[in-house]
Amino acid sequence: MAEPPAVPRDAATVVLLREGDRGPEAYLLRRVTGMAFAAGMTVFPGGSVDAADAVLDPPWGGPPPAAWAERFGTEEGLARALVCAAVRETFEEAGVLLASPAGDGGTGDGSTVDTGEPGWESERVALEGRSQSLSELLLRRGLVLRADFLQAWSHWITPESEPRRFDTRFFVAALPERQSPRDVGGEADRVHWMRPADAVSAHRRGELPMLPPTAMTLADMAVHPSVEAILAAAETRTIRPILPRVVSDGGPLRIVLPGEEGYGS
Repeated sequence: MAEPPAVPRDAATVVLLREGDRGPEAYLLRRVTGMAFAAGMTVFPGGSVDAADAVLDPPWGGPPPAAWAERFGTEEGLARALVCAAVRETFEEAGVLLASPAGDGGTGDGSTVDTGEPGWESERVALEGRSQSLSELLLRRGLVLRADFLQAWSHWITPESEPRRFDTRFFVAALPERQSPRDVGGEADRVHWMRPADAVSAHRRGELPMLPPTAMTLADMAVHPSVEAILAAAETRTIRPILPRVVSDGGPLRIVLPGEEGYGS
């Protein structure tokens, strides 16, 4: 009797973008080869929702959790946790904090934090080590989480045949002013900015191994001429869960997406 599929863990991924000399660029990381999931793959910052994300109620600016719940078709508590995980993971893995000083009404004053100043690396390490929560960090620093810096992009679920599965919501965000990602080590052994079209081409040449969600996200973004255009496109995207299947057809294993030939066989 076949084992039931593993239950996927909720997760959040953030595509950080900046405007380059030849158009928009995305921030990419290469996961170290010893990782249990996606080892050696080129990915965006992101990771699983953890227990603290699910109970957090941090100072908040921008669309409320109810709006994110409607956007992703989920319940409000999970939507809040996903946004918190997106902000936390982006800071942990890239050193970029999607927050700003608190202003009137708790909406933020429009400026962003300079995470290159002394002390911020120790804050990142404490958050990564779970000796402080995102809410504790924001409250102590007098900051609000800026949900309006994020846009929803897509929703991918790991194939049922995989032993480690994730139910991942993809976000997109422009790199905040006065902030720069930095190589913080740990789960990645290489980080770089790259135009989506160039990354897709490198992937097709076999130079940048990627899982389908990463490659297809970059391909979707490659048709847009600017960061502003990508963010505008995100506002109107229809977001539905995408569950790939792994099939063999008597030959090598291949990934099949909903709507493609062989998906329902």
